[in-house]
Amino acid sequence: MKYSLITPRRKKVISGDLQLSLFFFMVSIAMVAGTYLFLSYKTYDFQAQHAGINKKIEKLDADRRLLEKSIETIEIEVKAHDGITTNNTVMKESIRNLFDLVPDKITLTSAQLGEKSLVLSGITPSKDTYEFLLHAPLRSIFHRTYTSYYPAQNGWYRFTSTNYLEDETAVEVIE
Repeated sequence: MKYSLITPRRKKVISGDLQLSLFFFMVSIAMVAGTYLFLSYKTYDFQAQHAGINKKIEKLDADRRLLEKSIETIEIEVKAHDGITTNNTVMKESIRNLFDLVPDKITLTSAQLGEKSLVLSGITPSKDTYEFLLHAPLRSIFHRTYTSYYPAQNGWYRFTSTNYLEDETAVEVIE
C-alpha cells in the first residue's frame, strides 16, 4: 500500500542545510584558530623584539653613564684649566701693575710676588724719592710695609721693601 503520490527518495543523514551550516561552522573555527595562531606568533615576535630593545636600552644606558662620567671629568678639567688661566691672567696683570707702579727714577733688582706678600729690592737716588714715589702707593695697597735702606758706593741707596696683606679683600686692589 502506497500512501504517497511520488516515489520515496532516500533520506540523507546530513541534509544540505546541515552541511552548509557545518561548512560555515568549520570555516569560522578555522578562522578563529588562524587568528589565534597569528596573534600568538605576533605576540611571540613582539616579545622577542621587546627583549632585544630592552638589551639595547640597557647598553645605551651603560654608554650614557660612561659618557656622563667622561663629561663630569672633562668639566672638572675645564674648571681647573679656567682657574689656572684666571690665576695666570691675574698674576700677569698684578706684575704689570707692579711694574707700572715703579717710577723711572727707581730701579728694581728683584721682585718676589707671593700670595699675600711682595718683596722688592732695588736702587733709589734718595730715601725721599723712594718714600714719595713708591712707598706711598705700596702703603695704600698693603696693610704692613717695611723698608730697609743700605747706602751704595755712588751715593744712592739700596733698599729692600717687604709688604704684606692681611685679608682677601685687599688682594682685589692690586689686581
